Amino acid sequence: MAFKARFSGVDFSSFATDYRTKSDANITCAKDLDFDVVDVMSDPYSEAEGFGAVLEFPADDHPRCPNPPLADSKDLDMLREPNPFGSARMSNTVNTVRAYRERVYQEYSIHGWVEGPAAEAANLRGIEAYLMDVRLDPGWCAELMDICTDVAIEFARAQIENGADVVGVGDSICSQLPPDVYSDMVAPRQQKLFEAIHSAGSKVRLHICGYIEHLLPFIKDLSIDLLDVDSLTDISTAREILGHEMTLAGNLDPVRDLLEGTPENIRKSVRDVYEKIGNPMVVSAGCEIPRDTLVENVRAICEPGPYR
Repeated sequence: MAFKARFSGVDFSSFATDYRTKSDANITCAKDLDFDVVDVMSDPYSEAEGFGAVLEFPADDHPRCPNPPLADSKDLDMLREPNPFGSARMSNTVNTVRAYRERVYQEYSIHGWVEGPAAEAANLRGIEAYLMDVRLDPGWCAELMDICTDVAIEFARAQIENGADVVGVGDSICSQLPPDVYSDMVAPRQQKLFEAIHSAGSKVRLHICGYIEHLLPFIKDLSIDLLDVDSLTDISTAREILGHEMTLAGNLDPVRDLLEGTPENIRKSVRDVYEKIGNPMVVSAGCEIPRDTLVENVRAICEPGPYR
């Protein structure tokens, strides 16, 4: 996200808040660097803003949410009702998808994005408080995640109706959850969201940053088309557990391979990943490509390879 803004010569606050800037930057990168996807991501706070969060927008950094709406209260009635077509940042995301449909439909895959139930609950409550809630007040936490799931479904549907053929679901906080909490509290709500996305006509991509090997046996039972595998997770283990029905994306190290690496090392890393897992596979970094990554390194990850 930050790399695309820098490559396109725009400040990040505009990239995050103006669909014209974001869609222009993504299309520029796709055409100039040979990406296969255009997407809507800039930060995880679009739905949070709809719920009532007040955000800060630094010119050259990701948006921040210094005071989550539920940081000091468990009164769920305090939350506003997000509207994909009325809340400012959610409607900006829908407009980004619509711009792609108008400009590059069938030329690139159009990836929408929503926050998963755990990630959005953590955005609204604060990360530390959420991680305490799942153990100390699981009933309230479940109610909050139900609200987040329903909003994610409506947000996903709005993006699909306007042209998204894949919807990414970001639920990165899940890497910090023990298996029982994930399987009992989060996975069923994720599955509800995934089924709704499929019913609306889109494929599902799940993104959980970091180490997730302890979650893979439960992820296997979810209706996911594409799973992002971060560099901290052994991708061979992921393939062994998940089988060949699920497409895996990854898992180059964003810092070691992309930011600090060389084009030749990147090509080798891509070949190594492919030799480990085979198809179906999407070539990508395991997580966000750093802003200051060399352009030639990004070009290297996009080069055609010896794939069968």
